[in-house]
Amino acid sequence: MVRSEDYTKIYEENDNVNPSHYKQGEVECIDALEAATVNLRGIDAVCTANAIKYLWRWREKNGVEDLEKSIWYIKKMIRKIQEGADYKG
Repeated sequence: MVRSEDYTKIYEENDNVNPSHYKQGEVECIDALEAATVNLRGIDAVCTANAIKYLWRWREKNGVEDLEKSIWYIKKMIRKIQEGADYKG
């Protein structure tokens, strides 16, 4: 039988929901994303959060691929701004 404290230790070591590449120091990526997008809506919030997420984890996960993904989201926002599509920034 597995005791609850043993389960907690196993869970923390194999945390697929909050892997280590989503924490920098004492800050969880999800908390930083929430703060960064608090005044954004819709696609602005999505693109901003995704760009930050990929920049946040690039060294710990997918390297250049994550940097390229971040650039994709930033370029998407730039195109939207240049096209003037509902941008209120």
